[in-house]
Amino acid sequence: MASTFLKLHLQTSKTQIPFSPTHPNYHSHLSFINPNASYNHKFPTLTLHASLISPSTPPSSREEAILQAKTCLSTCLEKPLNNPKLVGKLKKLKQPRFQVEIPLIDDSPSSLAQLALDIFKDMALKRKGSLVEILVLWPDVRLKEAGIQAFESSSSLSHIEHIDLPSVSKNNRILSPSDVAVFLAPEPSQLALIKAISDSLYPKPLVIFNPKWGSEEENGFGDLKGFVGSFEVIYSFMGLEVRGVLSKRKGMVFKCVRDGVLSGEQWSVLVEEDGELKVVSRFKSRPGIEEVENVLYNLMAINSPITKSAKFLRDLVSNVTGKK
Repeated sequence: MASTFLKLHLQTSKTQIPFSPTHPNYHSHLSFINPNASYNHKFPTLTLHASLISPSTPPSSREEAILQAKTCLSTCLEKPLNNPKLVGKLKKLKQPRFQVEIPLIDDSPSSLAQLALDIFKDMALKRKGSLVEILVLWPDVRLKEAGIQAFESSSSLSHIEHIDLPSVSKNNRILSPSDVAVFLAPEPSQLALIKAISDSLYPKPLVIFNPKWGSEEENGFGDLKGFVGSFEVIYSFMGLEVRGVLSKRKGMVFKCVRDGVLSGEQWSVLVEEDGELKVVSRFKSRPGIEEVENVLYNLMAINSPITKSAKFLRDLVSNVTGKK
């Protein structure tokens, strides 16, 4: 089968982090991109080489990322939404909890609202008998109003209700019956409220989009650490950039659950090589900054001019002496 080549365009913002304290002689910086950041810097065009485009292939554009995330989420929700009502009477069901991470164009309310609209408009949520009711919970009133305005552009979204978390907290409002609850860009300070809402909606599926906390922060959440960790990341891609003394690399960390099967999907680290994005490492769980640093350090060290010169001299000596 002929190979397929895709061009990748990512808009990113860069927060430089020292590359690795374990390698003091290698001066480099790693930029790790937060999905909720404002993306003012655009990656140069990269070519993604793949023999077959599949859900496990990183997206080539924002539109493809939206389609991947939408497909991934709908397939993961299909099973819990179609479970018979009698299931769980003899054994307590595990509440389905999913997390999705997609970079925003910028940090404006309209950007988050547009992302939500793109995801839920025409989403193929399959359930026999009735339309799936979705409750969207926004982190504040301003974002909720932006969301309502965006969703009003489509007459086919009457099954989606919007509410802001401060209103739930202040008025102790009883939430409307829904089949799925979606939390958009929640703040760490709202975690206790989110857990209370989650408990009240049990066993309905929950989804968190672009949380305002990083995985490195979860250890500081105390009693809520287990709750946060119970959300399975089903779709995520995050741009990254490494800058060394003589070279610069772009890439991404990527995960996409296929066919609604939550077990076994790995996290991939892809890095630019000769204009192509190639998988350089895979992890069973989300890699931390240090793990990504080590992978990229080793890759850049191997390909650095100094290392290549040393290898050239070693090979030259080997050819002359006949010894390795």
